[in-house]
Amino acid sequence: MKSGFSSSLPTLRLLAVLTLPLIGCDEEAPKEPGTTFRDCDTCPEMVVISSGSFRMGDLSGDGSKSEKPVGWVHINYSFAVGKHEVTLGEFKSLMGWAPLDWKHDRTPAEMVSWYDAKEFVKELSSKSGKEYRLLSEAEWEYMARAGSTSKYPWGFEIDSSKTKYNCINEIEFKLKAGETHRCISKEHRLDGTEKVGLYPPNAFGVYDTAGNVAEWVEDCWHENYKGAPSDGSVWISEEADCWKRVYRGGTWWSKPWGQRSAKRGWNTSADGSLGFGFRIARTLSQ
Repeated sequence: MKSGFSSSLPTLRLLAVLTLPLIGCDEEAPKEPGTTFRDCDTCPEMVVISSGSFRMGDLSGDGSKSEKPVGWVHINYSFAVGKHEVTLGEFKSLMGWAPLDWKHDRTPAEMVSWYDAKEFVKELSSKSGKEYRLLSEAEWEYMARAGSTSKYPWGFEIDSSKTKYNCINEIEFKLKAGETHRCISKEHRLDGTEKVGLYPPNAFGVYDTAGNVAEWVEDCWHENYKGAPSDGSVWISEEADCWKRVYRGGTWWSKPWGQRSAKRGWNTSADGSLGFGFRIARTLSQ
């Protein structure tokens, strides 16, 4: 921009409008996709996610009505997400308390309400000087799919080497049929969360997008994707029920159908249920 421009009121208003998309951007953070970084010694580790496009919703054809219609989403900015779900240790260190405080510090923070998650990103932003936030629902699915179009980030089948999930009913079904099942093992008991990073990451280098804990996102609940934004932004509209907030990703007690990348659900904003946690994000460039 040239110096000495006219600073008339209309010009200043125009400049304000033109710079609005840049709010929350960070020109200092790494931009190379897959790069990891921390904004402070105790800040959660972040992974850089590049811009891109994907089809959002029930791609496999066996989902719920809320996952339809399938539509293209175009995310024209880079952002960073937590490499892991926010851990119990990270939550306690920043907030001074935790809703479920008897597990290992490297397990995900659990029984966290949407309001708790929002308070965490507010405190983290204040501490780090960076603008942290929750993911939008579209960003979450883009991050979780990591370029895949299959039922799960790794393919169409699920077993205990991929994630922590509820396979009790599958075990009973397989045994009645005289078949074996790979999730019958002492290492895979239905007894709660595992430490973050125990299972392989997806193609973007992000861990535990299926299983362990469900993750709150920013969006209000809509019954389906009719009229959903196609730019990756948070969906809040007059038709939305903002008393209900969206969560994505399966929990440790969710069955295989609930671990799909397309699976979505809602809970009330103040309800910190068993198996509920969150992952953080922040915008890098627009």
